[in-house]
Amino acid sequence: MSITITPDGTRLFYKDWGPKDAQTVMFHHGWPLSADDWDSQMLYFLSRGYRVIAHDRRGHGRSDQTDAGNEMDTYAADVAAIVNTLNLHDVVHVGHSTGGGEVARYAARAERGRVAKVVLIGAVPPVMVKSDKNPDGIPLEVFDGFRDALARNRAQFYRDIPSGPFYGFNREKAEVSQGLVDNWWRQGMAGGAKAHYDCIKAFSETDFTDDLVAINVPVLFLHGEDDQIVPIRNSAYKAIHLVSDGTLKTYPGLSHGFFATHPEVVSADLLAFARA
Repeated sequence: MSITITPDGTRLFYKDWGPKDAQTVMFHHGWPLSADDWDSQMLYFLSRGYRVIAHDRRGHGRSDQTDAGNEMDTYAADVAAIVNTLNLHDVVHVGHSTGGGEVARYAARAERGRVAKVVLIGAVPPVMVKSDKNPDGIPLEVFDGFRDALARNRAQFYRDIPSGPFYGFNREKAEVSQGLVDNWWRQGMAGGAKAHYDCIKAFSETDFTDDLVAINVPVLFLHGEDDQIVPIRNSAYKAIHLVSDGTLKTYPGLSHGFFATHPEVVSADLLAFARA
């Protein structure tokens, strides 16, 4: 397995496929999943001559099940560790959900020349949780419910999310893919409960406003209009106004996990942006 060891000794698993001198696309997964969530997009870009990279965030997948550092500053530093190890430049970074927050924080702080473009898919920025500064956000009690469900019966909770709101399979006439549900559960259960518990705070309470403002490369926002996990009105509709060079594309009727349910649509849009 390909492993990077971070300054605090955490071992991070990553995949690195394709020509080492080709344009690189790096994928960042959502909570509580792993690099495997990007298999379709990685194969798509690989077949078109790109170098593709995806890692398991600390505490997720095949990376160490850390009990510390499960917050956005460390996630971004971990990305930098992989980028530095592989000596990557001019990378297109693609992040979904929590991974979108990770990308925003990393891109805002990255060394000059490391980042070419950014794609945020169903991403959590600018901030999810309701507060005095964000009065139309999601109440903290919702995320407390996530933590309680994870602590009580993580295995069942990780069945309920993908079979319901994540892919929109709870909608009338939805075409349910049991394979997607099972794969979500498989990825989730491979990670560590403590890291996943801590990550709920990271994705829900981190404010990425300053990060979005600081990003100085083109940013593409892709978002399902029926996203029940990261509602578009609380995220992309706000975030697009904070970046200096942003484009927003929305998908009527599609869910939070729409890049998995409709890979042929999303991959084509990603390729067009990467080539532009």
